[in-house]
Amino acid sequence: MIYLDNAATSFPKPPQVIRAVTGALTHLGVNPGRGGHRLAIQAGRVVQACREEAAMLLGMEQPERIIFTRNGTEALNIAITGTLHRGDEVLCTHAEHNAVMRLLDRYVTAGDITVRVLPPDRTGVLQPHTLQRFITPKTGLVILCHASNVTGVIQPVARLGAVCKENGVPLLVDAAQTAGVLDVSPIALHADMVAMPGHKGLLGPHGTGILALSEGVDPEPLILGGTGSASESVRQPDLLPDRYESGTLNLPGIAGLLCGIRFVRRHLPEIREYEHHLNRRLREQLEDIAGVTVLGHPDAPAVGITSIVPKGVDSGLLADGLDASGIAVRGGLHCAPAVHTWLGTLASGAVRFSPGIYNTEQDIDDTAAVVERLMKNEA
Repeated sequence: MIYLDNAATSFPKPPQVIRAVTGALTHLGVNPGRGGHRLAIQAGRVVQACREEAAMLLGMEQPERIIFTRNGTEALNIAITGTLHRGDEVLCTHAEHNAVMRLLDRYVTAGDITVRVLPPDRTGVLQPHTLQRFITPKTGLVILCHASNVTGVIQPVARLGAVCKENGVPLLVDAAQTAGVLDVSPIALHADMVAMPGHKGLLGPHGTGILALSEGVDPEPLILGGTGSASESVRQPDLLPDRYESGTLNLPGIAGLLCGIRFVRRHLPEIREYEHHLNRRLREQLEDIAGVTVLGHPDAPAVGITSIVPKGVDSGLLADGLDASGIAVRGGLHCAPAVHTWLGTLASGAVRFSPGIYNTEQDIDDTAAVVERLMKNEA
């Protein structure tokens, strides 16, 4: 199998990640922070080590502001639900995932907030002057998808974040496609909150995520419950990270995430360059195939994602054909209908290819050859 669906989750994982997950289950199968015995203390040290490693990756001086979540979606839910107030207006990009838009729609439907989807330029990039034009005294939150999961186009979040800072508006960044590939430090991005999955570019296991909170940013928690601290009180503690981490943490997942982040910290520049190289190689070959339209503007900076629309062929059928040939990709709308509406591909969908660190140039060349063969067969 040639796996080209790393935008959904990275696979395979580094061997040390797998060993860490297995080791946690085999040797530390206890509840971290829920006891004073040696195993509980050891488990707690694994959790703290991961928190500190993530803080170093993100350039944060306070590891307690690294909040562990089940996934990027939960991190986004905490940030959005815990920040908005009735009457707020939310500004966001056309590239937002349903992890953002479905939650916002709940509040819009209830009449609690309004949402403006800001127009990008012809390359799919939101310009700072456009964001500045739409900010008003009612703006309660700006949400920016750092890179589209359909086109890979990267938004200039640092420049957009500076606009938010100047206007005193909180900024939430969805780093689902950029964590582990680009610098997603809250400081670098001028962001108040950065949400990310652990299972994509950070190379961790499924069921892991992070919400990074800038100093002084404390949204209301999404879930309340036992934290192993202040147990004498029925009130949720304000102590970080306990305020946001009620219930049992995913110790095996966090142990694996620790090793994934360590790997990323050592190799971040090489990861970005290698994935960019593979993606550029694939994009160039796909552009030469008759009947294939490659999405995304060639002048826009992008992460390692290439999506195509095959003329006269259902995108799902092409994805199935690739699967039958031993190539894993994703067809459809990728949980991002707004960007497909902007692209004019809401009816057709697209086939997405997303190389990862374990792909080779031969994988890329073989994939392009299969796409060309399948398109000729349908002609």
